[in-house]
Amino acid sequence: MNKNGLQPTEKTPVQATTGTTSRLYFIDHLRAALVILVVLHHLALVYGGVPPFYYFEPPTNDPLAGLLALVFVLFNQAWFMGAFFLLAGYFTPGSYDRKGPSSFLKDRLLRLGIPLILFIFVLNPISMLGVYLMPASLTGITTPLTWQAYPYLLGLGPLWFVAMLLIFSFAYAGWRILTRNRTSSSVRESSLPSYRRIGIFILALALASYLLRIIVPLGKEVSLFADFLSFPTIAYLPQYLSFFVLGAVAYRHDGFRTLPRSMGVVGFVIAVVAAVALFPIAFISLLIAIENASQQLPPFGYGTWQSAVYALWDSIFAVGMCLGLIPLFRRFFNEESRFGRFLSQHSYTVYVIHIPIVVFLAYALRGIELAPLLKFGMASLIGVPLCFAVAYIVRKIPLASRVL
Repeated sequence: MNKNGLQPTEKTPVQATTGTTSRLYFIDHLRAALVILVVLHHLALVYGGVPPFYYFEPPTNDPLAGLLALVFVLFNQAWFMGAFFLLAGYFTPGSYDRKGPSSFLKDRLLRLGIPLILFIFVLNPISMLGVYLMPASLTGITTPLTWQAYPYLLGLGPLWFVAMLLIFSFAYAGWRILTRNRTSSSVRESSLPSYRRIGIFILALALASYLLRIIVPLGKEVSLFADFLSFPTIAYLPQYLSFFVLGAVAYRHDGFRTLPRSMGVVGFVIAVVAAVALFPIAFISLLIAIENASQQLPPFGYGTWQSAVYALWDSIFAVGMCLGLIPLFRRFFNEESRFGRFLSQHSYTVYVIHIPIVVFLAYALRGIELAPLLKFGMASLIGVPLCFAVAYIVRKIPLASRVL
């Protein structure tokens, strides 16, 4: 897992302002941690009974478990994919500078396009078998599965991130070509963001998110070209795009290496404040809407004041978490180790293949009677190592490591 967000490790280091080179091991480790969080996120969808998902077990006798799973999912969704785009943006300029436009785009098509096609046409249909493995009382499906259903089983799944990153990569290359590569290929002198600029960015992001969610509320999928090319979280597009751009800008100023610890502490503080002061307001209104079986969930869009609160919360939280985690991982997880290298090398593969593993693991554990939270914990302890073990095997396939 490496260079562009989730992409495989590349040996070429990042040029430092001092003229020396060194690998950003803390970013490798942060990406691996984010991928593990993605696996846990999808396991929470299984045992929190938050549909739609490929397979889920609703916690019918434990409403608290469902509530906690929903909170966990909402907190993750608020920031972790934005963090992936931030890291992807950071390493995009250097990759383009080294390779040039032609090789850069060929590399993106290889490393992003092939896994994307594999998931759409093979792994997503396999994962969709989970829907047919659930009781008909949950799915409403009474007809047997046949090959005629194959076109309806196609989908992006979590590889929507890879598809969007591919779009961003082509857009970046187009921008560099149009500007005639006026951006210097070397990293310039560090320039730290001011708290004032960070505050303005958060407000602008919150406003853009609020306005977009009037048209595309959270939870609404948007398809491009075909139904199976569906993006599930397009309501977060302002965050994804702006974080990718911020990452590219930060690279030119060696931002990940120079971001001060004090700013990281402030980032965590504002994230906690937003979680305590703003999230409960939006979340309570969400619970009320669910209880009343409302067709519209006010915090998720539609131009409501609750949506404005939610947009402000997740904008503050996303920025705060990214500000906090970069210095934290730089301080405590910036050493090369065999275990860390293993996680880094296999994390992209885990991201690509983990959905069918989660589905069939959950199905295999279906007969075990445990409280939902305990079952989630057990599945997590089994599922995360299992995903990395399968990823290790997959990368042993000839030529697979060139892509994954």
